[in-house]
Amino acid sequence: MLYLISSLQGLSAIEILAIALAYFIAICIALSVHEWAHAFVAYKCGDDTAKLAGRLTLNPIAHMSGWGLLCFAFIGFGWAKPVPINPSRFRSYRKHSILVILSGVLSNFILAFIFSGILYFLGGIIFAEYMINSSLLCLFLYYFLLFCVQINLILLIFNLLPIPPLDGFNLIAMLTKYGNKFVDFMNRYGFVVLLFMLLPFFNGSSMLTLFYNNALPLFLSYFSFFWGLFV
Repeated sequence: MLYLISSLQGLSAIEILAIALAYFIAICIALSVHEWAHAFVAYKCGDDTAKLAGRLTLNPIAHMSGWGLLCFAFIGFGWAKPVPINPSRFRSYRKHSILVILSGVLSNFILAFIFSGILYFLGGIIFAEYMINSSLLCLFLYYFLLFCVQINLILLIFNLLPIPPLDGFNLIAMLTKYGNKFVDFMNRYGFVVLLFMLLPFFNGSSMLTLFYNNALPLFLSYFSFFWGLFV
């Protein structure tokens, strides 16, 4: 949130607080649904480990990670506590492992898609009401919808990175043969690769930030094109 507040020029303290609250709630929704999706699909595939651990819930308290929230506040993306999974309890180890891995990112895509539709049809009206009547509620709603789209897309993209322990890496590890050189390399040096992607080597921006700056508008343009078909 700090990286965002620094760009909010001319707003009052109460307006910045409303935007910060919208940001925090959007994070809680995105992370909770992502982790719940992992737990739910695992449970349906025969593994009740997450359920017994209290993770088969949409309650954000069960999923939040302190470090993950801090990263969201300072650099714009983060994570929740991983859901405990025991693949040996799946009825089909390979098939169900892949379903569980994909469930989290798919849930974020669905949320981003739905909220982008709401933002497309109502965002302009809500923001205009704020501009005309200085409605604090409309300011909150507009940024809440915007953050729900952006944060879910950020989680989608971040979790698809082929770096352990992210979903993208787990999917590659599941689809490739045991002893794959890429998987072995990332198991050893994945943290170094991620650190390199986070450091501001490119004119004050990180590789991951540059990737987001190009990927997010692309997703948003596709969403806008789709919702525009109904106007």
